[in-house]
Amino acid sequence: MTNPAIDLLLTRRSVSANSLTDPGPTAAELEMMLRSATRVPDHKKLVPWRFLLFQGEARAAFGKILAATCRAEEKDPGAFRLENEEKRFLRAPLVIAVISRVVKNPGAPDWEQILSAGAACQNLILAATALGYGAQWITEWCGYSEGVRRALGLAENERVAGFVYIGTAKERPDDRERPKLTDIVAPWRP
Repeated sequence: MTNPAIDLLLTRRSVSANSLTDPGPTAAELEMMLRSATRVPDHKKLVPWRFLLFQGEARAAFGKILAATCRAEEKDPGAFRLENEEKRFLRAPLVIAVISRVVKNPGAPDWEQILSAGAACQNLILAATALGYGAQWITEWCGYSEGVRRALGLAENERVAGFVYIGTAKERPDDRERPKLTDIVAPWRP
């Protein structure tokens, strides 16, 4: 029996941001991806995530901020590193910053809200893959930088859950070895 949704889950593979190129998703495809990202468990309907889109010239503009932040936060990053930071978001036609935000609510622990943001990242990747695009969810140093936090305008209760790079795969990566279920699954016994 074939099931397209299960087939997608069993064959999904991240495509390195360095292996992505144009074209990126259309406006209608992007809307579908974002709508898919919001269809995740969200206990108490707190919407503990939001999305910042980097497309077109915004990618290069933010690259200048990344390079300046790297220069300010790291001791002697070097010209090569700074050049790479300027080009970081140019690796794909679309980069989506998924922002996790914790809303204080005794009925929904912080951890559940953070996991919900992670699920939003995964749904973005699944939707992109289902539409024929390559995608990669990564954080890298900029996901943890205070300077980048400020540049993104994050509130105290927010942090970067990840940057999701989306574009057309230059080539599909080979599958990688996955864990054997016998190594990671066991029945609970009292």
